[in-house]
Amino acid sequence: MEDSTVTCPISEKEAKELIREKKFSELRGILLRMYPADIAEFFEQLDRELCPILYRILPKELAAEVFVEMDPDFQQILISAFSDYELRQMLDELYLDDTVDLIEEMPANVVSRILKNSSPEDRKTINELLQYPDDSAGSIMTTEYVSLKQDMTVDAAFELIRRVAIDKETIYNCYVTDANRKLIGIITAKTLMISPRDTKIADIMEHNVISVRTLTDKEEVAILFSKYSFLALPVVDNENRMVGIITVDDAIDVMHDEAEEDFAKMAAITPSETTYLKTSVFSIYKARIPWLMILMISATFTGIIISSFEAALSACIALNAFIPMLMDTGGNSGSQASVTVIRGLSLGEISFSDIMRVVWKEARVAILCSVSLMALTYLKIYLLDYLLLHSLTADEALIVPLVVCFTLGVTVIAAKLIGCTLPILAKKIGFDPAVMASPFITTIVDAVSLICYFAIAASMIPGLA
Repeated sequence: MEDSTVTCPISEKEAKELIREKKFSELRGILLRMYPADIAEFFEQLDRELCPILYRILPKELAAEVFVEMDPDFQQILISAFSDYELRQMLDELYLDDTVDLIEEMPANVVSRILKNSSPEDRKTINELLQYPDDSAGSIMTTEYVSLKQDMTVDAAFELIRRVAIDKETIYNCYVTDANRKLIGIITAKTLMISPRDTKIADIMEHNVISVRTLTDKEEVAILFSKYSFLALPVVDNENRMVGIITVDDAIDVMHDEAEEDFAKMAAITPSETTYLKTSVFSIYKARIPWLMILMISATFTGIIISSFEAALSACIALNAFIPMLMDTGGNSGSQASVTVIRGLSLGEISFSDIMRVVWKEARVAILCSVSLMALTYLKIYLLDYLLLHSLTADEALIVPLVVCFTLGVTVIAAKLIGCTLPILAKKIGFDPAVMASPFITTIVDAVSLICYFAIAASMIPGLA
């Protein structure tokens, strides 16, 4: 058995040598032992002028699979090198949803050439798919599925599948529709194979079919795939007429894209569709600078609060040393709660109706965390700051640890409550919950912790009020 872990058994130098010696059959044999994704990755490491040469020696079906795995810039290189005949051959091997994805990534002149070399029927379907919103189920579905009728026998169904399978993205799930294309059932290839040949489809199909509408948010579609472990999911219009299917590979792409987008927003960065190394410096700058400006402006509130309590800080200098610790702990506590809730929202585990349950749970967690942190902080201040470092006087050692610990407890509780409620509220009013993650919550919690700190200090230390 061959070693399946070898993803690239040939180097660029070896590939060039084989091309120079015109040993295309040997090179073709090497590529045939590789997976399409690995071939695409290997192509992208080569000189660009070699890619069209290597691509042309691949079988048509494998070439189409490799093309789908490539980055848009390399796809554009190949399309530019293709003749119209080669482009038509490649498009014939692509599933329509992959063609739509390709069109969405290409510049206008390339799109025009792709549509020109597509069949009239495919062009009509492509234009229909392009009209769906980017975040909808319709935008990621394919219209290439197997449709059966309930009065068919198993034998007739197999005959139909044999005729159309080559053009369908999946044949494991087959969908049963009536004369008006309304979805009435589903049947798997496994059920067909174990049923008698003369059995009617109506007698063995599954009637309870889970489907989505064309305008259903594609994030909700991904959640259904995760929940039910689907291989494919039917897409219907408002009258329950079958219009397409979404396959698991498209759902995985949605999950990946949504995760990348959430990570970017939680880090206060505008999401980008290109990889880091292929993104220009100016593009990265544009993605980051608006958020930095917003957060910088919002952070000025922290400066205003500190300035307003300047007299208190001057009267008890020791209070200054604990400001960073309080702000950092508050920010971290809020981030923990917000990230947990955002994940629950994205997976469909939490909705707005659960807000009080979430608040009650986070309140109990906050109390436990605050008690533990208060005890540890008190010991740290007394043993380290007072006894070892002597950064506190005897009088300060009596009151400052209490002020800091009480503030820390209030800050942790407030931070966790803010962190768990803001994403839920954001989702309710239509904002992306990920925007309410670390940067914004940290800024809000910083202001709250400072106000609590100085308020508690003023009430407990004589002369600060």
